[in-house]
Amino acid sequence: MAEEKKRGYLDMELLRFTTAGSVDDGKSTLIGRLLYDSKAIFQDQLDAMEESSKRKGEEHINLALLTDGLRAEREQGITIDVAYRYFATPKRKFIIADTPGHVQYTRNMVTGASTANLAIILVDARHGVIEQTLRHSYISSLLQIPHIVVCINKMDLVEYNEEIYETIKQNFMDFAPKFDVQDIRFIPISALNGDNVVNRSKNMPWYDGATLMYTLENVYIGSDQNHFDPRFPVQYVIRPQSDEFHDYRGYAGKIEGGIFNVGDEVKILPKGLNTKIKSIDFYKESLRTAAKPQSVTITLENDIDISRGDMIVKANNVPLISQDIDMMICWFNEKPMQNNGKYGLKHTSRDIRCVIKEISYKVNVNTLERDYEDKNVQMNDIARISIKSTAPIFYDSYRKNRNTGSVILIDEGTNETVAAGMII
Repeated sequence: MAEEKKRGYLDMELLRFTTAGSVDDGKSTLIGRLLYDSKAIFQDQLDAMEESSKRKGEEHINLALLTDGLRAEREQGITIDVAYRYFATPKRKFIIADTPGHVQYTRNMVTGASTANLAIILVDARHGVIEQTLRHSYISSLLQIPHIVVCINKMDLVEYNEEIYETIKQNFMDFAPKFDVQDIRFIPISALNGDNVVNRSKNMPWYDGATLMYTLENVYIGSDQNHFDPRFPVQYVIRPQSDEFHDYRGYAGKIEGGIFNVGDEVKILPKGLNTKIKSIDFYKESLRTAAKPQSVTITLENDIDISRGDMIVKANNVPLISQDIDMMICWFNEKPMQNNGKYGLKHTSRDIRCVIKEISYKVNVNTLERDYEDKNVQMNDIARISIKSTAPIFYDSYRKNRNTGSVILIDEGTNETVAAGMII
């Protein structure tokens, strides 16, 4: 019985979501309320939060303390770094990324949102749609997050006024055509009091939509993964060299797109040689089929020289192959980007080098306009650039596959990650 329960938990669907909004919009409080009302907080955590809230002379439990873990965050009452929290309901497992609201922490938001299925954009009902709202919505769109839930928070401070909610909703929708997102939803909430977070609000009878928790539990994410383009970057070659597996040669990695079956004809990149899949192994099991995002070991019918960084794809479905790449980047480093500068490039399991060929434009994320004049890319800037790599990479556009369409740039002198890139 316990084993069945454990397997049931492991097989539950996982939703990754991120929260974004301006400073003091209530992101950390909202997450605290979600966990508190869904009974996902341990008693010792609750006791520590109560004690800390009393010490500060606060009337209620400060739910934001649950995610603001750094001392500097607690002292200033803000979020500085990305905080991850895990919880589950009977329907789904969740990973939350609580990202900072300050402009200077845009890079942290990009990091936290890069793997999200859904973004919660918080708007303060008193202030409405502001520059940070547009900034975070644009970044969510740039990162191809399929679902956006706009939570209009602090409705208790505007007396739960329906007209204010409708005005903010309309103001946001005026900008929505500029965002590449198909699914945008709006929920009026009060994170402090719990209205429409987990439980339906009695203070807003005019709202007949779903609560935030119901939305998180039921939003359809099955089509978010790319199941059409099989991609298997090789991470490691397995040669046990034991008597039992004397001739075993397997290629281990994570499926980054599509479905692979035993017997499929596949092509090995960059060599371009064709062969067939002999077996798909998962620990002690042999599978007939495997799909994204499973981590498996594939063996092939022919002996081909394959190493880390190579990619196994279907013979009739090959990604783009090029050394000249156009991409959107978010710059992470305090040192500005060097035009014609040389950087390390990591793409799936492939490590090569590249040079910045051209900076096309920067994006003013407050007005969503392109700046073709200013080519000085500083920390937290978003820009379109062209690079040339020292060897071909095998990629899909980021819109098509977020895993094979993303790269990171690395400063080879310091080994710091200086940028995240989305291939166009």
